[in-house]
Amino acid sequence: MTNQVTSVMESRACGTCTLCCRLPEIDQLSKPANALCVNCVTGQGCLIYDDRPDLCRDFLCAWMTDPKLGPQWDPVVAKMMVYGQGDQLTVLVDPDHPQSWREEPYASQLTSWATKAAGRGGYVIVFVGDDVYKVAPAN
Repeated sequence: MTNQVTSVMESRACGTCTLCCRLPEIDQLSKPANALCVNCVTGQGCLIYDDRPDLCRDFLCAWMTDPKLGPQWDPVVAKMMVYGQGDQLTVLVDPDHPQSWREEPYASQLTSWATKAAGRGGYVIVFVGDDVYKVAPAN
């Protein structure tokens, strides 16, 4: 890890955010998407933290690792979680706030990321409940 990423991780914390325990599907725990993991307590976190699966142990959302993301990208504030998967940027939106990704400053940033990703064959995909959207690059 670079010093910049380490510095960002040291200055940020999950706090009361448990979106990564609710939004993604986690096969190892038989946890469907958009359902709170049975091992999670809202506002507290993981009950099996020391013994959590490697998938959970290795996961950090982009806000935790990207120094370019400001406080508005804190998942608790943004109502969404962003992470990279190769050439794909994945956005999981809290279904209780389904329009958050369409609001500013998020919409323009997602379009910017989609434009940059398209230049290298990648894309930005947004999941809101059962709906999936591919963010169109700017012309």
